[in-house]
Amino acid sequence: MSATLLDRIKTLKEQVPQSPIVASGKLVRGIGLTLEAVGCQMPVGSQCLVQTVDGEIEAEVVGFAEDITYLMPTEAVKGIVPGSRVQPLNREQGLAVGMELLGRVVDGNGQPLDGLGPIKTEKRVPLTRPPMNPLIRKPITQPLDVGVRAINAMVTVGSGQRMGLFAGSGVGKSVLMGMMTRGTKADVVVVGLVGERGREVKEFIQDILGEEERKKSVVVAAPADTSPLMRLKGCETAVTIAEYFRDQGFNVLLLVDSLTRYAMAQREIALAVGEPPATKGYPPSVFARLPALVERAGNGSENQGSITAFYTVLTEGDDLQDPIADAARAILDGHIVLSRALADSGHYPAIDVEASISRVMPMVVSKEHEQSARRIRQVYSNYQRNKDLITIGAYTKGTDPRLDLAITAEPAINAFLQQGMHQILDFEQSEAAMSALSGGLGTG
Repeated sequence: MSATLLDRIKTLKEQVPQSPIVASGKLVRGIGLTLEAVGCQMPVGSQCLVQTVDGEIEAEVVGFAEDITYLMPTEAVKGIVPGSRVQPLNREQGLAVGMELLGRVVDGNGQPLDGLGPIKTEKRVPLTRPPMNPLIRKPITQPLDVGVRAINAMVTVGSGQRMGLFAGSGVGKSVLMGMMTRGTKADVVVVGLVGERGREVKEFIQDILGEEERKKSVVVAAPADTSPLMRLKGCETAVTIAEYFRDQGFNVLLLVDSLTRYAMAQREIALAVGEPPATKGYPPSVFARLPALVERAGNGSENQGSITAFYTVLTEGDDLQDPIADAARAILDGHIVLSRALADSGHYPAIDVEASISRVMPMVVSKEHEQSARRIRQVYSNYQRNKDLITIGAYTKGTDPRLDLAITAEPAINAFLQQGMHQILDFEQSEAAMSALSGGLGTG
């Protein structure tokens, strides 16, 4: 064989793509949320295209059983027929990240939704990463100013803390998230709107978030009418983006609304592929995914920034013992409970300071701050315990000096805990107002 022919063969070989050739498969079943295909071997988590009568839809491999591969479409299933071709996608994996994401609104796959053109980034990172060694994380030592007086003073949040925001529907979760977004001193804000009403996405961006705050924010939206796979990815995409900015040295505020919808999306997927239900209809994989997602937030190493995360938890029927609420409370660093009774009485933000707690508050505030907060909490709790007696006139003034103080101080404490939607009260203002209020309550 001549040298010229060998050179020609070598040149042609170099021009042939080196990616492995994966055979196409075909659909054999489509029921509910899942599609079943045979003839294609793809790893779990890989993407493929499913041929329909109207074109192609994208799907992801979510499981397998013997020679059957289970697929979950990323959009509505329509136009599929038996024997439809399933073509594996050999495209670059991972999520595109970069500073270009700031000010943008993206979907669960990181694709733009705001009509401002493509997001030109060069770096890609996987949606999941190995757990961080807990010994290399920086300790939580500094408070994070969120601009909300009741939180800054009574349930102080540390930079790098993971908090739960527990509330029923319509109690003011989104409004409180918007207040924290506008008032925070964090460098970057990442908001994940997952499984909520589509109307709320635009309202949050235009009315609650505001134009100035958008410049340092990234919004990931996967509304309720998207597939469970997209809702699942929405949360993971928001956390991955927050991790990228933390790795660059920024202090990030991550707001995920809601953790409950994330769990429900995983439940839909798990039940569709045959996983048995365990606790009140939730398969075991749900309770495995929750800590894996939550633990990704927090402080990074010495050369990195931090992610202070707020995960909203929807308590259906205001039941704080719901399986998801109970699991979230165990893996988070504290929780803020929004009370429907307070919201119904016009008390906003409707934070129930009795039921709310920050586990790292003693590590990030002074002794004087902690003592003032405890004193206000004691007086407020004393009034709440005896509220029914006071309301019906069964309590006689002078019977209990501590209750007399609580009755006198109740209007001032209520005024202290309330705040206007567009009002920003920084940490120093909150601490000064709390000290003044606590000083007027004495030391009894």
